Amino acid sequence: MAAARSHEHEGAAVTCVDFWCNEFGMRARIALREKGVPFAFVEEDLRVRERSDLVRRMNPAHRSIPILIHGGRPVCGSLNIVEYVDEVWSDQTRRRLLPADPLERARARFWADFVDREVYGAQTRFLTSRSEAAKAAATAELLGHLRRLEAVLGDRAFFGGEELGFLDVALVPFSAMFHGYERHGGVDVAAECPALARWVGRCAERESVRGVLPSGHDMYEIHREFYDLE
Repeated sequence: MAAARSHEHEGAAVTCVDFWCNEFGMRARIALREKGVPFAFVEEDLRVRERSDLVRRMNPAHRSIPILIHGGRPVCGSLNIVEYVDEVWSDQTRRRLLPADPLERARARFWADFVDREVYGAQTRFLTSRSEAAKAAATAELLGHLRRLEAVLGDRAFFGGEELGFLDVALVPFSAMFHGYERHGGVDVAAECPALARWVGRCAERESVRGVLPSGHDMYEIHREFYDLE
């Protein structure tokens, strides 16, 4: 009976609540597409200050997105959602995003957390700094973080090895802002981190990524609106 209930839950309706340019929410949509999971997309416009009733009901603790709703039950937190998708929709035909080795799993989670804490924070400071000195410091910090991740990538095709994996899914949404880095601060990621730029190209060849990531132009324009950039 337990196995039957598990199979029934796996096939239950899936909804992703997100905003089209949300770097964190893109992770959930990429993971779902990578696993071939059909899902409905409900857009929550982050430009509107008040969160919808759906978000308030499904994530009362933080009232934030993304939210994965599976069989009527919510899963919150972008990396938590990716792990949930990876666990629920893995079988003989669908490989795992997280490595099989416990040490490699811990390593992937560590660097995904680094993206959340360090890359996102530096990107925000880069976009919001008003003085030239503060902007220069944020630029150097952001580039330092990207170079560190490039070193983690090494000479592999993907952070996950030969196939797209958990850390790839965690980081690649941020690549949609690489164009914005150049527009806003003259940061040429292709010149500064060539291996990372080639990795972006390989990721973009996958339908799961290509079908989710917005253009660099659109991504920068919406961030200009968010941060009131000149």
